[in-house]
Amino acid sequence: MIIKQADFTKSAVFEKDYPEELNHIEFAFVGRSNVGKSSLINSITGRNKLAKTSKTPGRTQLINYFLINKEFFFVDLPGYGFAKVPKEMKKEWGLTMERYLASPRKKLVFVLLDIRRVPSGEDLEMLNWLDHYGTPFKIIFTKMDKVSNNEKFKALKDIRTKIDFHNDDVFFHSSLNNNGKEQVLNYIENCLKGEIE
Repeated sequence: MIIKQADFTKSAVFEKDYPEELNHIEFAFVGRSNVGKSSLINSITGRNKLAKTSKTPGRTQLINYFLINKEFFFVDLPGYGFAKVPKEMKKEWGLTMERYLASPRKKLVFVLLDIRRVPSGEDLEMLNWLDHYGTPFKIIFTKMDKVSNNEKFKALKDIRTKIDFHNDDVFFHSSLNNNGKEQVLNYIENCLKGEIE
């Protein structure tokens, strides 16, 4: 799949403010703060400044919609985890995210996990939540440029103590060199063609 056009549409908190649903499934990106969501979106769209990146965890506080090829949406959800913000604000971000995930919109969720970190309790909660509600999701391991092949092997072994997966069922991506970009885009294309439920 080639992304020819990617435009910011709007930010939202409540369901009434989401853009009108399109005919196609939409693709949401979720993960802990600083996992590289914005960098991943910029990498796969080929637009360096489409999603705002920051070294400060917790920058994405709203649900951000991006219209891709005038056909379908990418949805950037608030990060969860170690952002240094008041508990009340963190709770509000959680509700913002939960409202979207529980909404009837036809979606596939990409759960981003940092290859260097064993999944946190919040990561596991997210995976269990999606599983429980039957929301289709795929895992993308980010920051692959930060590990050697040996480190990757050890990291995956550690991660498998928390979650069960086959390498064929997950994606590996580096925003630095765009490795893994094509695999993610091909998967999205197959979803849009209805080949993947």
